Amino acid sequence: MLYYILFFLGIISLWWHWRARRRMKVTNLTGKYIFITGCDTGFGNMAAKVFDKKGFRVFASCLTETGAKELKAVTSKQLQIVLLDVRDSDSIKKVAAKVKAEVQSEETWKKISLEGCFVHLVSGLWGLVNNAGIMGISAPTDWLDIEHFREPIEVNLIGLINVTINMLPLIKKAKGRIVNVSSVGGRLAFSGGGYFASKFGVEGFNDSLRRDMKAFGVKVCCIQPGLFKTALSNPTKIMKEKEVIWNKLPPDIKMQYGEDYFQKDAAKKQKLSKMCLKEDISPVVQCMEHALTSLHPHAHYIVGQDAKLFWNPLSRMPAIIQDFLLLQNRVELAVSHAK
Repeated sequence: MLYYILFFLGIISLWWHWRARRRMKVTNLTGKYIFITGCDTGFGNMAAKVFDKKGFRVFASCLTETGAKELKAVTSKQLQIVLLDVRDSDSIKKVAAKVKAEVQSEETWKKISLEGCFVHLVSGLWGLVNNAGIMGISAPTDWLDIEHFREPIEVNLIGLINVTINMLPLIKKAKGRIVNVSSVGGRLAFSGGGYFASKFGVEGFNDSLRRDMKAFGVKVCCIQPGLFKTALSNPTKIMKEKEVIWNKLPPDIKMQYGEDYFQKDAAKKQKLSKMCLKEDISPVVQCMEHALTSLHPHAHYIVGQDAKLFWNPLSRMPAIIQDFLLLQNRVELAVSHAK
């Protein structure tokens, strides 16, 4: 009996210790610089507003002039907006140079009373939030060509890596944080297209980067949101793009799938969207905040009840179980070709 009591108390103690570690915050973060990509809408837009209010000096990158103007209208003068297309290497280098110049201008010499010494205080870039991303075409692989895969991979993966490489010296100087926004789609591919391939790549890059940067005191975190309602995951837009592809398919491919395949598939996807898409995106931004401010940030943040209770557990199951469950949301072909 005593053994069970001690075991129970040990579990409670570990849980309490974990909770205490989670709540420990880095001090003196006000005025620290952070850079966020993809701030036109969605997670990045909300993050820029939240961190601006909390006193961070935010560089918010937007793809469009419209997104930049709308964000600037509702944030402080301290927030700086830069136009950035993460597919453009020259643009990334120019923005990185601008950030470096701004950050270095804040470096100061301060006199320390102890023995009249001087210490060079450097600020560096405390946080990089790689949030920019696109969905691209989501459709069966035999409907697509290589260009349908190229764009999401260039934005979601190559762009993310390129921004990270260019900002890394400033992050290392500050011993700061890198937060990569991936997806449950980086753990489980439930549709064809470049999006899932790109997010699996983000997961691999994130893990290798986390280990590379550990020796420099830089902490690297990965956020894996479930299904949230953003411009990226707009089901109407996704289905319209899919319909364009469907209408261009050769007759033999359409015959294999069946003439009513697209309508049936749209109905199934609509039903899934209503079940899973969450309108409140603040939990994702809260995870970003924890990753940037906690003394002990998590390596991975799984966000959303659907991700925690279904997608993440399913990603750890055998392939035969994954296939069985995911194929329940697929429309049967007009003629089965499976033997």
